[in-house]
Amino acid sequence: MTAREPVDALRVVDPPELGAPQGYSNGVLVPPGRRLLFVAGQIAWDGEQRLVGDGFAEQFAKALANVLAVVRAAGGGPEDVARLTVYVTDKAEYAASRRELGSHWRELMGRHYPAMALVEVRGLLAPGAKVEIEATAAVP
Repeated sequence: MTAREPVDALRVVDPPELGAPQGYSNGVLVPPGRRLLFVAGQIAWDGEQRLVGDGFAEQFAKALANVLAVVRAAGGGPEDVARLTVYVTDKAEYAASRRELGSHWRELMGRHYPAMALVEVRGLLAPGAKVEIEATAAVP
């Protein structure tokens, strides 16, 4: 977590009967006094809404960076992200990219793992987009 007082920090909820999650948390409890920020689905667009990169991991990193740009603009940081939904056009491509995704994750999110869901979809907003990420953050 962060240097904040524990009473102010998001609290991970991982019941032992569900087993140890890998790369996500089963639940995240938001303490009183936080504001909820709902971040629209972000794809790997640059500032001129041009798709960045062909590779899955590269697009994932840019989409996650775009989510974090919105969170930071609202006064939060990666540790304030409570939930992510990741939409992908190919689950097999996601699975094949996990090692590289882990590297990008640690660079952008550190060791913070929000509650997450992965959903395979037929297509996304822009032609060529392989991943879209939406989020809920609890900013101080």
